[in-house]
Amino acid sequence: MTEPKLSILAQTLIGSEIVKLGGIIKDKISKGEHIYNYTIGDFDSSEFPIPKLLLTEIKKAYDDGYTTYPLADGETDLRKAVSGFIKLKQLLNVDISEILIAAGGRPLIYAAYRAIVDKGDKVIYPVPSWNNNHYTHFTEGEHIKIEATQENNFMPTAAQIKPHIKGAALIALCSPLNPTGTVFKKQDLQDICDLIIEENAQRGENEKKLYLLYDQIYWTLTFGDTEHFNPVSLRPKMKEYTVFIDGISKAFAATGVRVGWSFGPKHLIAKMKAINSHVGAWAPMAEQKAVAKFLIQEEVVNDYFIVFKKEIDFRLKKLHEGFVALKNEGFSVDGIFPQAAIYLTVKIDLVGKSFKGIKFTNQSKVTEYILGEAKLAMVPFSSFGANAESYWYRISVGCVKKEEISDVIEKLRNALKNVE
Repeated sequence: MTEPKLSILAQTLIGSEIVKLGGIIKDKISKGEHIYNYTIGDFDSSEFPIPKLLLTEIKKAYDDGYTTYPLADGETDLRKAVSGFIKLKQLLNVDISEILIAAGGRPLIYAAYRAIVDKGDKVIYPVPSWNNNHYTHFTEGEHIKIEATQENNFMPTAAQIKPHIKGAALIALCSPLNPTGTVFKKQDLQDICDLIIEENAQRGENEKKLYLLYDQIYWTLTFGDTEHFNPVSLRPKMKEYTVFIDGISKAFAATGVRVGWSFGPKHLIAKMKAINSHVGAWAPMAEQKAVAKFLIQEEVVNDYFIVFKKEIDFRLKKLHEGFVALKNEGFSVDGIFPQAAIYLTVKIDLVGKSFKGIKFTNQSKVTEYILGEAKLAMVPFSSFGANAESYWYRISVGCVKKEEISDVIEKLRNALKNVE
């Protein structure tokens, strides 16, 4: 039976590849299989609880009756707290009129796309990257995909962007990057900023400017010598053209609390506020009040980061060590040393090989095999817009238990041994 027609958008929109993979994993678990599910960019709250003070303040806010609509751009006390947090941690001066609060980062990204991109406008974004293909589809923009490479830790370069910059409306970047957990080098980000500034200087007064959407939701989670850079600190002129995406989701293992913020040019934030008002994607009043009180507790925030980051760093490095050991044993695997976020980039290259006489004809078959034999679920980079035959994967450590890492590597080792 043919389904009734809906909008072209609805009929052409591709569902989340990660959600689809999640369905396969849930089916296996329901049948009694023990799966190491390292696919979702979330946290096991038993391993990574939100800060105790934040939890206390949320409960108190509900008890105090904060259950009504918040202000459309976010409660004033929260925007003041966010402004102070940005000033303290990133040395950026942001007025509260340049800040918009929403229910996490997604509605803010959506609002930014809607406020900037018209039908047919060029949107430049790297692959792999999270959801830029879908947001560009929402706005009917022209997809300009920059295929990032291992040689540059999967971060796009100015040289790759430059040929496409004329007439573009938006460049969408993320650092630390989901799915790779890698970051921009200072010079590479400076070069991209210089491209944007130069391009905008050449555009007429009544011509739409080229904006940069800079998703830095993972910026607090850097490890070792890794340093996070932002466009405005590197090139102050970029304040006119940069809209930031940020929030508590990843910084405080609070993905379900749904408090995100965007900051950028006042006129752009105002339009994003209007769009968000019609969508109604406000962060709940109680959570806003709680985050406002929590963010200003500098010592509490810093203490949380110390423990939280240590636990994430351990999992990333332990898994990476396992992949390095497998590589040194001669198996066709590899990994990029973890830099930031909650993600580890790994490679499993088995296409052309076989198991029990059945040949792996494509990367999808490899993914199925690793899930079936090693019980390890990872997200292929193809789910983030990369080539379908990319042999790179994202491992998310937010739900990894430390004591199971050795078992995971051993099961993977045995699965690799059985491949011919």
